[in-house]
Amino acid sequence: MPVGPVAAIPDEVSAGKPQRTPKAGRDLPAAVGVGVTLLVLVLGSLLFFPVAFVIVATAFSTVGVWEVSRAIARRGIKTPLTPVMIGALAMPASAYFAGSEGLLFALVATAGATLLWRSLDSEPGAVKSIVAGVFSLLWIPFLLSFVFLMLRGTTGPTLGLTPDLGNINPGVVEVVIMLILVVANDTFGYLVGVLFGKHPMAPQISPKKSWEGFAGSMGGATLVAIPATVFLLDQHWWVGLALAIGMVLAGTGGDFAESMVKRELGVKDMSNLLPGHGGVMDRLDSILFAAPVAYAIFSILGQL
Repeated sequence: MPVGPVAAIPDEVSAGKPQRTPKAGRDLPAAVGVGVTLLVLVLGSLLFFPVAFVIVATAFSTVGVWEVSRAIARRGIKTPLTPVMIGALAMPASAYFAGSEGLLFALVATAGATLLWRSLDSEPGAVKSIVAGVFSLLWIPFLLSFVFLMLRGTTGPTLGLTPDLGNINPGVVEVVIMLILVVANDTFGYLVGVLFGKHPMAPQISPKKSWEGFAGSMGGATLVAIPATVFLLDQHWWVGLALAIGMVLAGTGGDFAESMVKRELGVKDMSNLLPGHGGVMDRLDSILFAAPVAYAIFSILGQL
């Protein structure tokens, strides 16, 4: 007998998708509207009430885990949702309130709980189920938790309201810069790719991504990153350049990684929760890879 809920195999994961534009690959008005709404929600909570940002980001993490588990279920692999969801809730909070040691403990504990939970289930396919659960934990809440490590910085977690933007925590500024660069990577790459894209980077994985769009991402991110790090963080210009390069490479890698997973699972979008964007994972893919890279750059180069 199963000891807890597992992800149900859906009848149609990608039914009812909004109509997309032929060249851009998305419903542009809906994409812009949803994107602006999310940006206001995320930046507003981040700047004025960091704990609320942690809650919002954790909610995105749990939804992302649900989307991935639902998509994996198309292959007949049932993810043990109870311990995985607990991990998706615990890792961001552990990273923000207890730092890197807390994050590592939460990862090991939830991975162990996933193994134990599924081992007590007599249903076949335990190994695949455990691998799917640990994969979901590593891909989504663990990588996203580097955002909260940046956010807490060296001063520790901020619990109250932060209305004084003149005395803002540098960790908040780092996260804001990272998010803006992720948006810049996507926006400049999208616009340049639509207008000038002719040479696909990896047509078998993501046919709409072109080398022209990649160059647009790199140029746009550089134009944003250098003045942002110089004037907002009082860092050397080359820290901004390294950050721009790192964010574009990480963001592109995140896009390709999710595209490969979706292609393997036979889905076009992880879900239809965000009109014009697909699912939450279709928005988190770049951020997940960008977060640890930004954390490493700020932690190492920012100290030079």
